[in-house]
Amino acid sequence: MTNAAPTPSDLASAALSAFERVVAATPGFRARLGQHAMAECIATSLSQVDLGDHPAPQSAIAVIQAGTGVGKSAAYASTAIAMALARKTRVLISTATVALQEQLMQKDLPALAATLGLPFDYALAKGRGRYVCKLKLERLVGDGATEDDFFEDEGQDRHLRVAMHGDTEARRERLYGSMATLLAQAQWDGDRDTLPQAPDPLDWAGVAAERHSCTARHCPRYKDCSYYNARSRLAQAQVIVANHDLVLASLGMKTLPELDNCLVIFDEGHHLPAVALDQFSSSMDLSRLRWLDVLPKAMQEVATKLNLHLGSEVQTVCSQLKTALTDLARLAMELVLAGGADQRSGYQGAQGGDRAGRSAMDSASGPSKYTEGPGADGSVRFAHGVLPTGLAEPLAHILAQASGLSTTLEALGAEVKAIAKDDPSRATQCATLYAKLGTLAPRLGSVLSTSTLLLEHGAQPLAKWLQAQTDGGYVNLSAHACPTVPGDLLLQFLWSRVRGAVVTSASLTSCGSFDYFLQEAGLAQLPQVKTLAVPSPFDYATQGTLTVVHTRADPKQAQAYTAEMVAALVQDLRTVQRGALVLFTSRAQMRAATEALPEDLRSHVLVQGSQSRMRLLASHAEHVAAGMPSIVFGMQSFGEGLDLPGALCETVFITKLPFTPPSEPVDEARAEWLRSLGRDPFNELVVPATGIKLLQWTGRAIRTEDDRARVICYDKRLLLQAYGRRMLAGLPPYRLEERRA
Repeated sequence: MTNAAPTPSDLASAALSAFERVVAATPGFRARLGQHAMAECIATSLSQVDLGDHPAPQSAIAVIQAGTGVGKSAAYASTAIAMALARKTRVLISTATVALQEQLMQKDLPALAATLGLPFDYALAKGRGRYVCKLKLERLVGDGATEDDFFEDEGQDRHLRVAMHGDTEARRERLYGSMATLLAQAQWDGDRDTLPQAPDPLDWAGVAAERHSCTARHCPRYKDCSYYNARSRLAQAQVIVANHDLVLASLGMKTLPELDNCLVIFDEGHHLPAVALDQFSSSMDLSRLRWLDVLPKAMQEVATKLNLHLGSEVQTVCSQLKTALTDLARLAMELVLAGGADQRSGYQGAQGGDRAGRSAMDSASGPSKYTEGPGADGSVRFAHGVLPTGLAEPLAHILAQASGLSTTLEALGAEVKAIAKDDPSRATQCATLYAKLGTLAPRLGSVLSTSTLLLEHGAQPLAKWLQAQTDGGYVNLSAHACPTVPGDLLLQFLWSRVRGAVVTSASLTSCGSFDYFLQEAGLAQLPQVKTLAVPSPFDYATQGTLTVVHTRADPKQAQAYTAEMVAALVQDLRTVQRGALVLFTSRAQMRAATEALPEDLRSHVLVQGSQSRMRLLASHAEHVAAGMPSIVFGMQSFGEGLDLPGALCETVFITKLPFTPPSEPVDEARAEWLRSLGRDPFNELVVPATGIKLLQWTGRAIRTEDDRARVICYDKRLLLQAYGRRMLAGLPPYRLEERRA
């Protein structure tokens, strides 16, 4: 008689018990009601899902905001891993940052393995490009030239390039030689991140493994391939740590566990919408086209050496495609230089306006200029995603030619793989020839995908734009296309595959509500979604204050406001006794404050960009430890993920509400679309996004139960404007104070 399968209630109870054992066994760990509530929600949600093949599977997605200090990684890891082990499945933990991956791999998971009482293996998943291709390395050792050398500096003679870049060639030769030696001596596993010194990205690109140039199990180095050995270790692990980019890039590719047959944790989940837009965007280079001269020669060489037939039309189509792309580049340059006669599309919000501004240029056919730099630099976005008549026809030709070439290239690559499979004695030759094709495939792929998106029209227009940038005297032209609504992408490609998931972060709510995140993440309409906001265990009203300074100048008056704010900031900096963080919304603002520092304060201020982030924070810690005041001036990137507990940060100065108006093409296109529907993008997009950012910024102040800190915000709109009060309602409950100039 077999034992009955555990019920969802049994699974949830066992997982929660495992969490409680871990907490009890952790030295110095404090019981936290919020952490227990989070673990209970996770256990209940994940116990109800049906994994694998099922006629009518039940899904569950728990969206949990866990305030600073809750201990969310311990809550989700212990509960989900115990649940997965009981269900004989695996856990995939996805993060947005390397720092959290390192924390999980080096601290949290080893500690959990020692206290959970249930054995499990864990591994870190990385993209293929983080590993060396041993076949490439063998070809390049002693040469130093990379595949990309064939395409760099296309206007220069090869001998001239070698003369100009002799140092580069010598550096690469030394690097590749040292890599080969380390591999031969078994002192390196082929992982870029474990090299003694991080290589230059361009140098690494020459030996990096990549999908398009890999024959996989048909490669003669397959058995000792660094990437596939790492894949084998992943297959043995019950817990896999990855990042959001890899998870989205691997959908449907079997690189990671199937999402309908494992439990998934998305930590730092507020990054998912932005990662989705990045993953599904596309661009093509319109300037460096020499690869189209190389492609037919490479295809013919492969066909000749393997006695394969290649039609004579390949040379003709490549020539036609190059001509079409050159014509498109000329038209693009004319549009960028003209810049569009229309005004820039954008917002008043960043300058302090309460409503979105309308632009006179929002016509259905005109390009809109959204950036401009020196010389030929500039960009034009096409309003409502509608291309000018003169671009549609050449793009259609480009799409047709690229599509035909891509089909031929794929067929040739498949034949090369088939020969390697059927005749192992030719595996090395086939792998080398396949890599030659693989170097060119991504360039053709970008032309195909970008032209497809540029010609696409739907209910929700795509962002479409052209860009010109000068680099070393050359003008680089590119065309871009990107979806504008991340929630639709995540709903279609991610959540449709997921059975059981937890999405967590310290900043999922905005203005006190999950609505904005749920909409952006594609979760708003899903019945299987459950939300929970777990408050921080910190007593903010006792531990800290939030002071709002009422300046005389209105923040909309940028020059007058900055001058008054900087003067007040300098006076407040004199009260800093240990560590402090000043967060700026623009480089101009940070520069104005830096230049206004009196001589006696300058030695106490560390400015972002003056040295590496790691070195700057180390200097900051050294100064505080020595009993000196130390003040970090930082931009928006310092407002998230920076952990400065105790004396390292006793004051956070917020120089202005961190509005990010839609000035980038994707944001601008989405705002334009919303306005066309009679909706208000300022209230729908800008205010909620700013509310999340402000929550992150204020979260830098108090990091432990023992901290005492203050937040000083110089932007009176936080109290005086309705949208400011919405943001304030979503912040930790600091004791509120006001100060008038």
